[in-house]
Parts: sequence; structure tokens; C-alpha cells
Amino acid sequence: MDTVGKALEEVLSSALPRGCITVGVYEAAKSLNVDPDNVVLCLLATEEEDAQDVALQIHFTLIQAFCCENDINILRVNNMRCLAELVGGVKQGGEPVDLHCVLVTNPHGSTWKDPALSKVNGFCKESRCLDQWVPVINLPER
Repeated sequence: MDTVGKALEEVLSSALPRGCITVGVYEAAKSLNVDPDNVVLCLLATEEEDAQDVALQIHFTLIQAFCCENDINILRVNNMRCLAELVGGVKQGGEPVDLHCVLVTNPHGSTWKDPALSKVNGFCKESRCLDQWVPVINLPER
């Protein structure tokens, strides 16, 4: 499990400078609607207080269903602080970024091949074989 967290960290670190990250529930929903074939991984991140946010849980359910229907690998991430460090948790002006949903995309025609992404995708497929459709992982502390 730790190696999957490290692989996910590598994927995010590699995808960010390429512009292959979409951050935010609404931005992710728009991206999924426009071009789902471009999405290679969906991350849903929560903190303890988010469990009581009914609207967020509804969004998560819809995003999960869409990803499963479109064969997009999906993971739950528990460490939002580490996720914020990896993808930049603050907008210009100091406003926090909505990190509840993060998409990793691979633009059409791109030659981006990432062994870390292959490892994460393999973990997702193994989890589905065990009837765990949305596995939960922890990103390693930095």
C-alpha cells in the first residue's frame, strides 16, 4: 500500500508540470463531461469533517458512478494536506483550492507514459477484482 502511495505521489509530481491535473469537484465534473476518454485517474479526497457534507457526498457518488461506467480508475485519498503540497493547495490571492476531486489527464496524442501511473492503475484493477471499487490510500508524509 505504501508503494502505491509513493507511486501516486510520483504521478502527481509528473502530471502537474505537464498541465495534466484538474482540481476541484465542479472543474472535474466539467472535464469528465467534455472528454472522459482523456481522464486516466480520479482522486477523491476527504477529511473527517467532510463526512457530514451531504452535497459533497452526492457529488462523490455521481463522480464515482461516472468513473466506473467510463472505466476510469478512481481512488480515495485520506491525506489532504499532503495532496495540497503536491498539487498546490492555494490559488493566487491566498484562497484555498478545492482538493476534494483531482483528475489526472493524458491529452490525446500525448506520448506521456509513466511507470508510476501503470503501478497505480494496476492497484486499482487488483482492488476491483477484490470487489473494492474505490480503494482508499494514504499519501506518504512529506
